[in-house]
Amino acid sequence: QTPEEILHHLQNIVDFGKHVMKRFFGENYVHHGEIIQLPLDFVRQLCLKIQPERPESRCDKDMDTLSGYAMCLPNLTRLQTYRFVEHRPILCIEIKPKCGFIPFSSHVSQEIKHKVCRYCMHQHLKVANGKWKRPSKYCPLDLFSGNKQRMHFALKSLLQEAQNNLKIFKNGELIYGCKDDQDCVSDWNELARHLKPFFFPSNGLVSGPHCTRTIVKELIHVITMTLLSSTDACRAGDMKTVPISQGRSYCEASAFNKELVRNGKHKLESSGLPRGCLLYKTLQAQMLDMLDIEGLYPLYSRVEQYLEEFPEERSTLQIDGPYNEAFYEKLIDLSTEDDGTVAFALTKVQQYRIAMTAKDCSIMIALSPCLQDECSEQRPVVLTSKSRFTFSVSVLDLDLKPYESIPHQYKLDGKIVNYYLKNVQAKDDPVLSSLFKENEDCTLVLHKV
Repeated sequence: QTPEEILHHLQNIVDFGKHVMKRFFGENYVHHGEIIQLPLDFVRQLCLKIQPERPESRCDKDMDTLSGYAMCLPNLTRLQTYRFVEHRPILCIEIKPKCGFIPFSSHVSQEIKHKVCRYCMHQHLKVANGKWKRPSKYCPLDLFSGNKQRMHFALKSLLQEAQNNLKIFKNGELIYGCKDDQDCVSDWNELARHLKPFFFPSNGLVSGPHCTRTIVKELIHVITMTLLSSTDACRAGDMKTVPISQGRSYCEASAFNKELVRNGKHKLESSGLPRGCLLYKTLQAQMLDMLDIEGLYPLYSRVEQYLEEFPEERSTLQIDGPYNEAFYEKLIDLSTEDDGTVAFALTKVQQYRIAMTAKDCSIMIALSPCLQDECSEQRPVVLTSKSRFTFSVSVLDLDLKPYESIPHQYKLDGKIVNYYLKNVQAKDDPVLSSLFKENEDCTLVLHKV
């Protein structure tokens, strides 16, 4: 890309955060950054210096050393909302929550998608492809339930099998979580050693398994309370998307749900999320995916056909930006009644892109211990049995998902569902299993009985 194209691309990222995602998440949660210019010699030296530190999976991606343009963003492992003394220790938890709802669209062709969430199904395909050695017990629907018991289970599952969905930093340095796509060793004792000064500053807790369990429990409590807190007066954007009550509030594959069923309980409580908290706002943005990729793909094809006939219209339709107030205003239409127009198709495509961005964002929770007399009403505070923390919550990875990635998402969705039906659900059903053995390439069609 030319320097001009890179500048335009970076400007789009900044504008999208400033004019669109801040409307969904709120002023305090989104840090859109700014574009700066750097001397090329500095960029080249920086590239050489960081190369040995990069994860293996990122080494095939080249750093731009030719344009001199860069984005300047705050270090989100630090407290953002309040200026705090730098010598204070800072703990930061990064969570990538993933999609927190099950599709409710009538366009869904496989009934399993109405019962098992995308994340839980995708786990099995990732293990089969060698990305991870074991499936995680984490289910996003448990985290987004607002029920503290389910949330605690979800966070404990993330701590047991972090994959790339959880990282913990101390003073900006990664102390827990996968550094690469590899087998993650969950060393809770080592984690407890790092966290003990935060949660038990007087060192009143003896070491050992009980100490470790207690500290992990305190950590999960703090994360839950900050995720349910509201530190921004902004509501979930100016639009009301789909009621969260629509669709199933639990996933049949969730380990928490399976445990309930084993114990003879079939009612999975969902307390609901406070409207002001970041999880609620994230879920509202995710639920702009009202048609599911199966309902969206034909609309994408309609837009593509139109662009083939009128390629000069691409800029008018704002597919590649500018992502300004006018772009946001076009997202307001939440109707799902297709009138056959390109305008309707494009609106749904843009809403889907935003939903995909919200499904892949990360939440950063920065915590710093504070004394009782330092904690004023202006600072949000969360308490534990022996400590109190002031905190800030931020969201990052808010680059708009590419328009061109929609065909890939459509194919991937089919792969995930077909693999799950063939290799997971079929094992639980001897009739299905024998059918798959007869024809390995068959397509399974489920009919309601």
